[in-house]
Amino acid sequence: MVVLILREKKIILNVFSGAYQLFNKSILLLLLLGQISCGGGSGNSNSNANTGGPIDSPVGADEQPVISSFTFLKANNPVLESDITLSIKDQNITGRVVSNSPVDSLVATVEHEGSSLSVADIGQTSGSTENDFTDLVTYTVTTADGRESDYRVDLMKFTGLPIIYLQTDDNLAIESKEDYVEGTIVVDGGREFAGLAETSMKIRGRGNSTWGLHPKKPYQMKMSDSAEFLGMPKDKKWLFLAEYSDKTMLRNTIAFEMGHLSSLDWTPKHQFAEVYLNQEYNGTYNITQKVEEDGDRVDIGDDGYLLEIDQPERLDADDVFFNTEQFLINIKSPDLNWDDSQYVYIKQLINDFETTLFSNNFAHPDSGYAQHIDIESFIDWYLISEIVKNQDSQSFSSIFMHVIPGEKIKMGPLWDFDLAFGNVDYSDSRYPEGFWVKYHPWYQRLFDDPAFVAQVKSRFAFYRANQDLILQKIDSYAAKLTYAQEENNNRWQTLGKYVWPNPVYFDSYEEEVAHLKSWYNQRMDWLEEAYESL
Repeated sequence: MVVLILREKKIILNVFSGAYQLFNKSILLLLLLGQISCGGGSGNSNSNANTGGPIDSPVGADEQPVISSFTFLKANNPVLESDITLSIKDQNITGRVVSNSPVDSLVATVEHEGSSLSVADIGQTSGSTENDFTDLVTYTVTTADGRESDYRVDLMKFTGLPIIYLQTDDNLAIESKEDYVEGTIVVDGGREFAGLAETSMKIRGRGNSTWGLHPKKPYQMKMSDSAEFLGMPKDKKWLFLAEYSDKTMLRNTIAFEMGHLSSLDWTPKHQFAEVYLNQEYNGTYNITQKVEEDGDRVDIGDDGYLLEIDQPERLDADDVFFNTEQFLINIKSPDLNWDDSQYVYIKQLINDFETTLFSNNFAHPDSGYAQHIDIESFIDWYLISEIVKNQDSQSFSSIFMHVIPGEKIKMGPLWDFDLAFGNVDYSDSRYPEGFWVKYHPWYQRLFDDPAFVAQVKSRFAFYRANQDLILQKIDSYAAKLTYAQEENNNRWQTLGKYVWPNPVYFDSYEEEVAHLKSWYNQRMDWLEEAYESL
């Protein structure tokens, strides 16, 4: 018996024990041509016919271009600590190497239903072929009849963050904020950033309470040559913020994000990274640009000044500073000699502003404080500091300003916000309610001017309108630190216990982030009502 099935223009012929089948896509024609016996003799329709049993599908038709299992076996990958089984969903294959093991030459064991497997048109042998999984890798599974499916393999190395390896000469400990230790640095940029080959550097401690009170130390590193670092513009000096007091590790970052929204001339760029010091994992750090004079940082030209409101006990022996009636002003740049012409100029400039500010005619639009300061920068710096209720921004330290001769004094850049967002256990700065930076002596006087108050209220509306964006930033960074915060806590064990100066603490990272967001929302609600009543 011959069965012909005509399907448009494509005809496929299969032969099975005397039965013929022809397939066509649209027209079915059944022709009875005769009965063929197993012995080849003639017979009638009532004779016993041998049809040869079940009719098979075309070659390859039962195969599906599907990957059903994807693993990295330690037996094939000695660098791994254990077998890794990846998850498969919607042709996305995901997994993580929980240790800091190389992923640039791994052998995958792949189970699939196709006839062949390839990566970038290179044939793959399960359990044998090596690939570099630093970036996403696409596996193509192909059936015998040519059908294909692509699977994207996303293998996260360690926490997904870039990794920095710091090595000091002779494994010397970093014990001083004044004296550098020589060494080298290597950067594994991962997927997001260019790596850095071994480069000479020197490193020392930095910070005040963060250096003296906490076991996880912050550092300042200076490389032998300027280099792009984790996607940030070329420079030699980089800061490693430990973020030990801030269990979310986000407070500095979110304040910087507000700075990037503002009109301030410059806000530090930053990137999170995992840091190894002398072959030992030292935790997750916030790598930032340093607040210093530079064309790619605080650009004050050839004759400008970078200043900081500071405290006597925080001064270094070689610092040059002066006093106003209200503050000690540390001259960060340029390097000056006591009582030289540049020193006399900047001391007079700042004191003239302060004298005018506290004069009876301070609010006059022409002869008052407005002739001395860039009001937009003063308002943006104030509002960001007030919104996050930064402890140090009231009058203590890390309050920067800069000025170019012939131009007005500008506030900024922003710096030092690990004790912001209520992350302090003393004074009123822990609470979402209440003004804080408004009582900075200069700002307290500025708020006596109705014109200044009106501008503050108008500008606050901008930050209120961007509140959801900031919340999204918090969520995005927290997600990026999902595995990093686990490894950092395994190293330093800060979650679930008091760390100076936390007013509250929680058992999980998620709760810490939720508290940060709740505090911020309450703060914005309170400020909106408070400004409306001014």
